[in-house]
Amino acid sequence: MSSMEILAPTFLEYWAVRCMRPKVPIRCAGLRLAHWKGLPKSSPVIVCGLAGALSSHLAPGTVLIPERVGLTDGSIRCCDPMLVQILVAAAQMLHLRLDTGTLLTAQSLIVGQERHVWYQRGFVAADMETGLLLDHGLRIASIRVILDNPEHDISLDWLHPLKVLLRPSLREEFFWLSHMAPRYALRAARVLKVGLDLAPDSIFV
Repeated sequence: MSSMEILAPTFLEYWAVRCMRPKVPIRCAGLRLAHWKGLPKSSPVIVCGLAGALSSHLAPGTVLIPERVGLTDGSIRCCDPMLVQILVAAAQMLHLRLDTGTLLTAQSLIVGQERHVWYQRGFVAADMETGLLLDHGLRIASIRVILDNPEHDISLDWLHPLKVLLRPSLREEFFWLSHMAPRYALRAARVLKVGLDLAPDSIFV
């Protein structure tokens, strides 16, 4: 499995994967893959972490393993079918709520009315990383557990944590995220662990 890499956007998601599978090749890639240097073409890459749903139909805690991923410029491509199949099987073995709808990769958090706009365009959830891999010639897949949705909206200030400290009104949101985000990050990592256990080594070569 030496050619495979797991990408975790934040330290929380990196920590969760390390807890579940300590020796897996993983990189804390940063938001929008700010710290990722790339891989040779045809390498398998799995992005593992959290996402925001674009509709209330996708409840927090749902595991999203998208069959397709798109960007805000309208480009949409398929994820690697074999990787998707293995990760879907892992989520099913764990008896978790599962969705395979299209994932949007955006430049920032999608919140408020924007969620509905992108849902109407065929996307079920949004992240800021997976779609950035589309033009690198890689075999990509993504495991995203839904953290928030229109009924559990979050503030854009979470992109700049220092702002949160200056806004007492976000205290309730802070406690909710502090409780749910680690739990859901571990859920994504658990799906990854089971998927890697199910997969033949040849799929990562």
